[in-house]
Amino acid sequence: MAKKRVADIVSEMAQPIVDALSFELVDVEFMKEGANWYLRIYIDKSRGVGIDDCQRVSQELSDKLDENDPIKQSYILEVSSPGERPLKKDRDFERFRGEAVEVKLFQPLNGKKIFEGELLGLTGDIFDIKTDEGITMSFDRKDTALVRRIIRF
Repeated sequence: MAKKRVADIVSEMAQPIVDALSFELVDVEFMKEGANWYLRIYIDKSRGVGIDDCQRVSQELSDKLDENDPIKQSYILEVSSPGERPLKKDRDFERFRGEAVEVKLFQPLNGKKIFEGELLGLTGDIFDIKTDEGITMSFDRKDTALVRRIIRF
């Protein structure tokens, strides 16, 4: 079974569990690291996610995975908060509008591959930031290697 397919199947299984517990399903990853396969489920909620939240989702999802057995090889299940995760989905760009972000490009633009600024919004696949110099810049998501929030202390 292809990695993408596993993530899709597990997402469909996890979504009702996460919804019932009033969390957001942020992402599902199925990947090999070294000799082990990892199934990672990222959840979030408005006030943040604690260890008890992760354990509860892990237990309920583990039972569902055991019942349906969509993954034939052995794997390690991890449920965690997203931390400083990349912005991937439309709702991520909407949720973090007005916050500082870092944008890393695949190819340089004006001699630079990394930009920072306030996330102004997303229209289709184009998002805008306002730099500290007050310049508004537009980026196409297909040209970005990474977009993530910047946490300043």
